[in-house]
Amino acid sequence: MTDRLLSSALDARSVHAVDEAGLERLPETARQWLDAAGYKASAGSVALFPLDGGRAGAVLGLGEPEAQSPAARALLTGALAQSLPAGDWALEGEHGLDPDLAALGFLLGSYRFERYLSKPGKAGARLALPEAADEAAVRLLASSVFLVRDLINTPTNDLLPDGIEAAARDVATEFGAEISTIVGDALLEQNFPMIHAVGRASSVAPRLIDMSWGPADAPRVTLVGKGVAFDTGGLDIKPASGMLLMKKDMGGAANVLGLARLVMGSKLPVRLRVLIPAVENAISANSFRPSDILRSRLGKSVEIGNTDAEGRLILADALALADEESPEILIDMATLTGAARVALGPDLPPFYTDDEAFAGEIAAASHALHDPLWRLPLWKPYAKNLASKVADTNNVTSDGFAGSVTAALFLQGFVSKAKSWAHFDVFGWRPQPGPLGPAGGEAQGIRALHHVLSGRYPRS
Repeated sequence: MTDRLLSSALDARSVHAVDEAGLERLPETARQWLDAAGYKASAGSVALFPLDGGRAGAVLGLGEPEAQSPAARALLTGALAQSLPAGDWALEGEHGLDPDLAALGFLLGSYRFERYLSKPGKAGARLALPEAADEAAVRLLASSVFLVRDLINTPTNDLLPDGIEAAARDVATEFGAEISTIVGDALLEQNFPMIHAVGRASSVAPRLIDMSWGPADAPRVTLVGKGVAFDTGGLDIKPASGMLLMKKDMGGAANVLGLARLVMGSKLPVRLRVLIPAVENAISANSFRPSDILRSRLGKSVEIGNTDAEGRLILADALALADEESPEILIDMATLTGAARVALGPDLPPFYTDDEAFAGEIAAASHALHDPLWRLPLWKPYAKNLASKVADTNNVTSDGFAGSVTAALFLQGFVSKAKSWAHFDVFGWRPQPGPLGPAGGEAQGIRALHHVLSGRYPRS
């Protein structure tokens, strides 16, 4: 799909990106045509108009300038990929859009998941690279987002824990990274008991995927992603409606693989490590049970209050391993709680960190790139609600309040040595189509995080 961005287009038709006032700068024929059609340049609206000589031009509405950030306006070019007829097009005039974001928006808007269609869709419009855009950077960003989307959209019958491993190995091969796995009962032998407990009921063995890249003496950046290939809820089984999107419960793993591609593709001077506990939370005679007490890698005992809170269990073992190296930055991403969606909706993932400087950098990058993220507090008084009478902690609270906050607090209990830790409770799904893509799997936060890491560890 990145082939829909052209390095140059000598005979491209023109696209004018304008707000309502900008309509006055269009050629007279275009103004008359659009006025007769009642066109108002609302955000993301696309219209065609005739030009002299039988050619067509197009207009992209940017909406009111004060209604959205400059980055959000630039990314509206995704609507062009969905609306323009096939052919070569180029942005013209004084549109004021960031060239990289304008190019990226078009590519993201062109995404289609057609793996299972017997008749893929027709070829769409192509856009000439805007002047001053960094073509390599834009293509890397788009292809990494597409990887995340493809993985989340793939149904579980084609993406069980071994399929997640295969995807990680493909990324490792692409960039010459080292990769290894710990599979099945070897998890018990090497002290990852909670990953094993959650995944042991599946017909495909649970595993811990471990990828490393970069000089051993470079600053350590570690990414941990929740890789639950499918979540039935375990013995605390979900209702049928609750399982409809559970193929996306490996969205954290997909997002960290996408972020890893960005780090490696940008050749950031870091020692990158990616840890993905990959399991299926299935139901069988050997499923873990409510009231079981599991021993974690850290040695902390965990009472199981609910088997549907499994993601934090596998993350806890992986975070404990990551923390042993005292990385400078430790990031985990997970489709962890419904409570995060209730609080902030599907488009605005919360993140948690005690590092004020890191939080500020993430928030600034989120706004600058229109990659929505919102900080929620690690409210320490709520930690007592995870107390257990028979174990060191419970995996859930009994009162049902602040579910995303208490999940983050649970994970924080397994991190002590990392200089900076941040947890991202992503949804990994776009419920409704928009300029940046159709309904389906979505990358969230990885563009902002890549921007932060690039700022902290610039290439020399």
